[in-house]
Amino acid sequence: LVLEMNRVIIPTYGTMPEQQNLHTPEWVDFDDKPDSLFFKDGQRRIDFVLVYEDESKKITHKRSDRRKQKRKRQVYESNLINNGLQLEATRSVLDEKLIFVKVHAPWEVLCSYAEVMHIKMPLQHNDLKTRQSAFNWFSRLFRVDENIIKPEQEFFTAPFQKEHLSNFYIQDKDTFFNPATRSRIVHFILSRVEYATKNNVKKFGINKLLDTGIYKAAFPLHDSSFRHLSTDPNCPSERYLLYREWAHPKNIFKLQPLDFIRLVKYYGEKIGIYFAWLGFYTNMLTVAAVVGVCCFLYGCLTKDNCTWSQEVCDPNIGGKIIMCPQCDKVCTYWNLTITCESSKKLCIFDSFGTLVFAVFMGIWVTFFLEFWKRRQAELEYEWDTVEYLEQEEQVRPEYEARCTHTVMNEITQQEEHVPYTAWGKCVRMTFCTSAIFFWILLIIASVVGIIVYRLSVFLVFSAKLSQHISGTEAIRKYLTPQTATSVTASLISFVVIMILNIIYEKVAILITDFELPRTQTDYENSLTTKMFLFQFVNYYSSCFYIAFFKGKFVGHPGSPVYWLGKYRNEECDPGGCLLELTTQLAIIVGGKAIWNNIQEVLLPLVKNLIGRCSAAARSEKVVPRWEHDYHLQPIGKLGLFYEYLEMVIQFGFVTLFVASFPLAPLLALINNLLEIRLDAWKLTTQFRRMVPQKAQDIGAWQPILQGIAILAVVTNAMIIAFTSDMIPRLVYYWSFSVPPYGTHSSHTMKGYINSTLSVFNISDFQNASKPFSPWLGTQTTCRQVYRDLRHPPGHQHQYEHNIYYWHVIAAKLAFIIVMEHVIYFVKFIISYIIPDVSEKTKSKVKREKYLTQKLLHENDLKGVKKTMGKIAEKIIKGADSTFRPKDE
Repeated sequence: LVLEMNRVIIPTYGTMPEQQNLHTPEWVDFDDKPDSLFFKDGQRRIDFVLVYEDESKKITHKRSDRRKQKRKRQVYESNLINNGLQLEATRSVLDEKLIFVKVHAPWEVLCSYAEVMHIKMPLQHNDLKTRQSAFNWFSRLFRVDENIIKPEQEFFTAPFQKEHLSNFYIQDKDTFFNPATRSRIVHFILSRVEYATKNNVKKFGINKLLDTGIYKAAFPLHDSSFRHLSTDPNCPSERYLLYREWAHPKNIFKLQPLDFIRLVKYYGEKIGIYFAWLGFYTNMLTVAAVVGVCCFLYGCLTKDNCTWSQEVCDPNIGGKIIMCPQCDKVCTYWNLTITCESSKKLCIFDSFGTLVFAVFMGIWVTFFLEFWKRRQAELEYEWDTVEYLEQEEQVRPEYEARCTHTVMNEITQQEEHVPYTAWGKCVRMTFCTSAIFFWILLIIASVVGIIVYRLSVFLVFSAKLSQHISGTEAIRKYLTPQTATSVTASLISFVVIMILNIIYEKVAILITDFELPRTQTDYENSLTTKMFLFQFVNYYSSCFYIAFFKGKFVGHPGSPVYWLGKYRNEECDPGGCLLELTTQLAIIVGGKAIWNNIQEVLLPLVKNLIGRCSAAARSEKVVPRWEHDYHLQPIGKLGLFYEYLEMVIQFGFVTLFVASFPLAPLLALINNLLEIRLDAWKLTTQFRRMVPQKAQDIGAWQPILQGIAILAVVTNAMIIAFTSDMIPRLVYYWSFSVPPYGTHSSHTMKGYINSTLSVFNISDFQNASKPFSPWLGTQTTCRQVYRDLRHPPGHQHQYEHNIYYWHVIAAKLAFIIVMEHVIYFVKFIISYIIPDVSEKTKSKVKREKYLTQKLLHENDLKGVKKTMGKIAEKIIKGADSTFRPKDE
């Protein structure tokens, strides 16, 4: 239906008009009004600006190519005029090669396309009473002053229909369609107007003209400078207010004026829903950060009472325990007290508070997602995006251009055009899926490369590091071979991640373009899924390796396990790999935040500064608003996609591995407080104004967040069970510290270190792994670094797992099952109790539907009844005159 209506309203799909029949824009000179948003007559508003370089002044292309480009542009502009748009061209003030074509949509065009696009417009004022929140007095302290940004009147709305024009709330035709809606309609036309025909294939759309360089830019205008109010009395200076009350750093602790972002019709719903989600996520992080800091402080306060750490640092216990070499030949024996400092740090993160926080985060993420659904439902109603996808979203021009195949619609039993057959679709999906798996395997290969680096470099650090720092015992406590390997590998992993991100961005876009999704929402959802899969493997694979694989399959000193038949598998610290996982998370999360801020803020700032410096010599000239905006940076085709991706990856770090790093929510909170203002600052000061777009929700990110929330319960349970040392300590405390397994009279942690480090006979070393440096003392045994819990040498089952090991395995599995089921049960109860849509929002939706039916449909019935009544009266009168007897 939409396509049929497009053919009626856009009548230019035919042969190209001849040169003499082409319509051209009206040429005018700049009127020295820098803040004007209107044509030179001061009446017609500028809804869009097209920028191109005068072909006669180009020197980089052949003359024939310049003629072809000029011809396409002239045909395109002529077709725009044929569609009812009005164009006005002005030469640049600073660069005479540039031409600015200003586009205006008259009232008739706006009405026609508003009906085609099913744009919702106001019917009447919202007459439902609003109930004030109990915390309204508190939130007022953080809200924007209503005297500066006044809240707008709420309206009930309905899809626009020209035949029911009188039923809509129209005070002024010039303001009925706000600037954002006008820009949306004009961009819709620009994306569908034809400019050439080749081999019976129509070429159309501003996007293709931009890609081929025929136009250099296309954008709606900002309404003012962000530094000062507009000098034009007809301009509300919304950009200036947004910068001062929203994007300025002084507002870092203020609530966002979301209603102003959208309801004043400046940025549109897509921008609004992103900042609404980011603000809601940041507010929820406040609770998680407070609990995480409390758990961290609990670990700090209790670390001095950590019995097993005291035993490691005790010269009479840890000082007498000699550990086996951690690599073949070049490594030597070492004393357990070397790990004293790391064991103290480990006590902070590997404590009972970590378990409490992991359970809390499993429940917190459920509250976050459920309350966000409620908030999202409110925004859908307030911003008129309910049922948007079914009514308003149009087919992508790239999809329409490829619709060369005809199929029968099973529902309508009518023919419709599609870009590929069922077999073609199957081939495309197979190719795309294979490409995705190939690149994911490539990411895994890079992770394997990092692991090989760790294994090989550990040999070097183990052989050389102790020699270079032998005279500085204080440094040696902190700069161990494990620490040096972990930190350098984490840094290299971070660099590799950043490089791969650039590659996979291009790959994901190419694959999605090849898929040819039907609508923009389908395109973004498909791209979102691919990019997240790539980023998930890229960012999290190293963390998963440290948490669940490192130190788990290493054998024992007499029979180590080798990678690729050459590299001996890595071992964990005697306290486990939890501290190394914390280090990896801190480096990646911190480095990612710093890198993203540099990339997002400094790059556009530097580019704009270079552009301003290049025009410094001509700065005395008065420059119009459209030329100021042209020299800003374009927002990019994907818009907010990378902002969402950045935050969702951060959400994964906050939830998936939070059991090892309770300060992650605090770091995320600090980053997000800055992120909101930085993103707002970029939009209002460094980028051209985006084309306002509709968005019903956060799209494919919602199921991704739900998937992360489910996976987070499993990963945190497994981190506590397999990565931390909590379960072995609990098993020792309750079972193996007292008879029949232990010798203590009461439950205690004393003797834990001595009973969990397996004993190995030095004489049992194989020649391939025997260290070069012989043991100088009289001791004939060494201790296994990791807690593998094996029988000592001389036992009939020497070096096999003992009963303690199987108790620990059973306890770990039981813990995972119990923790998962408890949290999932609580999540289910919370999801059931909290409805996705509040009763207040349901009432508003029902009231709006009732009014739509009453105002739009019942009025039609009244008109029909009135008309039929008149016809009936005429029929009755005619019948009476026919059968009435004649007067004598």
